[in-house]
Amino acid sequence: MLKLKGVVLVALLMCYTMWVVVSQSSEEERAKAEDWRRREKMAEEWRRHREGWEEEQGRELSPGRSWDEEGEEPDWRPPEPYGPPGRRGKDVFLMKESEKVVRTEAGEMRLVRGHGGRMVERPLHIGFITMEPKTLFVPQYLDSSLIIFLRRGEAKLGFIYDDELSERNLKMGDIYRIPGGSTFYLVNTAETQRLHIICSVDPSEGLGLGTLQSFFVGGGTNPVSVFAGFEPQTLSTAFNVSIEELRDLMTGQHEGPIIYADATHTPSLWANFLKLKEEERLERLKMVGPNAGSEKEVEEPKKKAWWNVFDSLLGSDQNKKGEKKGDTRTGSSPDSVNLYDRDPSFRNGYGWSVAVDKHDYHPLKKSSIGVYLVNLTAGSMMAPHVNPMATEYGIVLSGAGTIQVVYPNGTSAMNTKVNEGDVFWIPRYFPFCQIASRAGPFEFFGFTTSAHKNRPQFLVGASSILRSMQGPEFATAFGLTEDRYRDIIHAQREAVILPSPAAAEPDERPESAKKEDKRERESEKSESKDKKSKGEEKIKEVKKVPKFIRGLGTEMVMGFE
Repeated sequence: MLKLKGVVLVALLMCYTMWVVVSQSSEEERAKAEDWRRREKMAEEWRRHREGWEEEQGRELSPGRSWDEEGEEPDWRPPEPYGPPGRRGKDVFLMKESEKVVRTEAGEMRLVRGHGGRMVERPLHIGFITMEPKTLFVPQYLDSSLIIFLRRGEAKLGFIYDDELSERNLKMGDIYRIPGGSTFYLVNTAETQRLHIICSVDPSEGLGLGTLQSFFVGGGTNPVSVFAGFEPQTLSTAFNVSIEELRDLMTGQHEGPIIYADATHTPSLWANFLKLKEEERLERLKMVGPNAGSEKEVEEPKKKAWWNVFDSLLGSDQNKKGEKKGDTRTGSSPDSVNLYDRDPSFRNGYGWSVAVDKHDYHPLKKSSIGVYLVNLTAGSMMAPHVNPMATEYGIVLSGAGTIQVVYPNGTSAMNTKVNEGDVFWIPRYFPFCQIASRAGPFEFFGFTTSAHKNRPQFLVGASSILRSMQGPEFATAFGLTEDRYRDIIHAQREAVILPSPAAAEPDERPESAKKEDKRERESEKSESKDKKSKGEEKIKEVKKVPKFIRGLGTEMVMGFE
């Protein structure tokens, strides 16, 4: 009887085990089927979205986008969408969230918010400052450092550097860094031209009170100065002036953070100050000087920060200490660097590019930010490439073009047109390219989140990784013979900036170029035959590896110094 019970128990246990296995298998099959249906549904939604957008915008193929038939997708492109939910579409990497930080009759500052979250190693905000002629951005300090680029016009920048006033006259193309927490002011010195400035704002330095927090030192009722938070008696004692005199200082300005600094507009504290005679101006300066109550202190030729600020606004003709006659600079702060005056980092017949890093302008090292400027001729493109150590932010300065970005799984992340004023960003590691419109040149400026020398990995062209690492390994990876692989990767003879398809048809290249290609291929073939004749496996190990390593020579454009 006991044996019978044991047999029954074993049978039941085996049945239960088989039921569990079958149930798990069924669950896995159902999960796989559900996942497959989900993928098909997402792919169908993506196709409908793309078809709807193409019908709305009209089908216009970008250079190099002609396949078998217009409107057909190549069969090797994966259909499944990729990327964070809610951020898929034709303008995923366009920055459109804009807010007005400052706006007056004399000018404005607008801030485009950078994206946060996944794929963003270090978000940046992009600021745009516009000032009318003869205007002043009143003295203030910020909770973030600024890297400013003068897009158009000329300006005078003054700020505190090593406890002294430093002053620099800036022109179109200049780059300058304003440290966070350093009081500064900005003057549009032009008589008739507006001032346009583009700047980067690093929120990682901020207090988290907003995208950008200003602390106005100069001001009155609008903007309110930080002095207003102190008790009147405290300020009266600190300035060594009466309450009535203090009231004049704290209530005279009400035109906003950007104001006119000449006498042709509504009188303000600054305009009235400039109207005064020299003796009266000096008398007013005594009121705000650090030691205003001492006549001896006024007579001494000291150069305090407040005195330098007002001297600069007055355009004092006195030569500054240690400066040559005619030199308008003051202080020991670094000079600016001009992108348009520098020799291009790369140039060919289809465009040029300039990159500035910490080796070229050492203040960038403190912000860990690089700067670049690219100009493409009509129809040309910046070859598909990858930034391996930095996120890139770009602003279209002039012209129009197309930005194409690719997700890691080979799907298109963005393929959209951009025009003057548009702001885009490219995540680190993501392949992308910029293509100029055939209507004219395409110029864009931007920032990278690394101050190291930028050596992007170009995926196509004469200096690409495919050309540098050519060999049996890559040919095998593409499923091609070595000869066929070389024919394809050597068809493009330009590097970095490539011509438009109409200007780069292989059959239209000069005969000399074709002959040179032929000689290169024949030389490579002969080398390959010589190597094969010297041995078998040993030759492959000893000869092939050095050849692969030699391909990582001076042509390789990857990594950072």
